[in-house]
Amino acid sequence: MNRNASFITVSTPDLDAARAFYVDGLGWEPTLDVPDEILFFQVASGVLLGLFEAEKFAADLGPEIPPEAPRGLTLSQNVDSPAAVDDVFQTAIQAGGRAVKTPRQAAFGGYHCHVADPNGLIWEIAFNPGWHVEETGCVHLGEVPTVE
Repeated sequence: MNRNASFITVSTPDLDAARAFYVDGLGWEPTLDVPDEILFFQVASGVLLGLFEAEKFAADLGPEIPPEAPRGLTLSQNVDSPAAVDDVFQTAIQAGGRAVKTPRQAAFGGYHCHVADPNGLIWEIAFNPGWHVEETGCVHLGEVPTVE
């Protein structure tokens, strides 16, 4: 079995507010933008984040599953420094985001914050000194490997 996620799709009550936040505020470029339906952004190699208009999301799932705001879910972006955490936090707030947790030292030894987009999707912005991605794409958490 192939271990990957190709799409992360989130029900979005206000697609226009999401578009303004990600495109106009944060400068992300859509991979596909279908007005009044869905907005896709490439967030990693082979991975798209889809923001799907809530009523159309519910119709796509069918009547058995009611649409709900995301709960128990965060998406995370690792950045290169605590200063970058502060910068992304300020940019996100100026773009219509809501501060959930202001930038601060994190229990994992790094520095982070949490920002909700206009639809309530929570993003963690983090500097994690133990985060390392090899050229193969393999992720390591913990100590940064030394290069000899």
